[in-house]
Amino acid sequence: MGGQNILFNEKERMDIVITGHVDHGKSTLVGRLLADTASLPQGKLEGVKNSCEKNGRVFEYSMLLDALEDEQKQGITIDSARIFFKSKLREYVIIDAPGHIEFLRNMLSGASRAVSAVLVIDAVEGVAENSKRHGLLLSLLGISQVLVAVNKLDALDYSEEAFRKIKNEYGEFLDSLNVKPSAFIPVSAREGENIVHLSSKMAWYQGKTILEALDSFHNLPSNEDLFFAMPLQDIYRFSNDNDERRIYVGNIVSGEIKTGDFVRFLPSNKEAHIKNIEVWNAPEKTKAKTGEAAAFTLKEEIYVKSGEVMIKADENASVHVTSKIRANLIWLGHHPLVFHKNYLFKLGSAKVTAQLEKVEKVLGDEQIGKEHSDLKKNECGSVILSLSHPIALSAFYDNAVLGRFVLVDNYDAAGGGIVLESISEQNAEKGDFEEELFALLKKHFPHRFTDQNQILYQI
Repeated sequence: MGGQNILFNEKERMDIVITGHVDHGKSTLVGRLLADTASLPQGKLEGVKNSCEKNGRVFEYSMLLDALEDEQKQGITIDSARIFFKSKLREYVIIDAPGHIEFLRNMLSGASRAVSAVLVIDAVEGVAENSKRHGLLLSLLGISQVLVAVNKLDALDYSEEAFRKIKNEYGEFLDSLNVKPSAFIPVSAREGENIVHLSSKMAWYQGKTILEALDSFHNLPSNEDLFFAMPLQDIYRFSNDNDERRIYVGNIVSGEIKTGDFVRFLPSNKEAHIKNIEVWNAPEKTKAKTGEAAAFTLKEEIYVKSGEVMIKADENASVHVTSKIRANLIWLGHHPLVFHKNYLFKLGSAKVTAQLEKVEKVLGDEQIGKEHSDLKKNECGSVILSLSHPIALSAFYDNAVLGRFVLVDNYDAAGGGIVLESISEQNAEKGDFEEELFALLKKHFPHRFTDQNQILYQI
């Protein structure tokens, strides 16, 4: 037993979120996975079964996860529970996210820690509106490794036709979000069909089980392999004992840095060399890396402010300075996200005022050409935000930490999203202007301007 524990601790770890509409069978599926892979504490399964027998209750695998008193009273998952689970390949932290629409905030919080996901759909009820909302949330969070479990097929006599119908309908929806599921798997979580072992009751399906599909996922590359970036949290000065050091502190979100490196702060573009990596009551160090809270002194005296991002000056870092972004956003505020209202925008250590400039798309409203005036509570969409001051950030797919933000409305964290791209104000406005300018120049100087790209070069 001791050897098994050591092996378990040495395995690779992966965070996976399990989500779906309320009562579609998420907790039952997770409970079955835990039981069928012997991942439960010794005696846990038997204990719950005995308790059910004594109290005249029918045993359900979902009961294995009913740890919270509120869950037991209400019969729904209201928090994002963390469940440890293991296969022969790796250790998993499974995040059992709430499916009820009122608890989307909890689901979003849970899913933000995951690199892959299982979406559970009830074969009897079919694709619910919340099933679509959860699909979009995974898209918003940039979770690209997804499998869909079509559950409760035992209630439909393991019908292939019912499975195919849901696969086609939900697959088409996910495709519109550019989410490509690795598999659609027909299952019965209650009966354990296609969870760990391939089901003989669905001979028409010869694909992977849930366990095999999970093991086929890959962890994302570590942020340690990305460019160096550290949002500047504060600058410390000490006056005791004639200590004139100016110490720059923050959490390193990617890459590594060493003494002597040439660094640049964005958006100020001020540059300096790392003099020392400061430590307190610890051995001297010359390097700092991803995940560390770090403190530096610089050789050159420069003035920068908290909220800036420190990068290596000679490194090709995907960090952009902008005051306008295109983003995917979920709104959870009590009041709608509206135009011409100031919101607090928080990304890394930067805090600026933001306004909604445009709502480009809203989930559930596929009407082409329709203009939207706001985002209401629990709505998700693509938006353009205008910031009061330029800040340094990354597209989410270049650096997840520098590409994820929160919007605050009257002290309430009311919205969150990911940066799709930064929009240069010049580029955002130049389209129509350049078209008109080119048409005018070509009219009066037909032999000189034959290519629109010549405008900026020759003028």
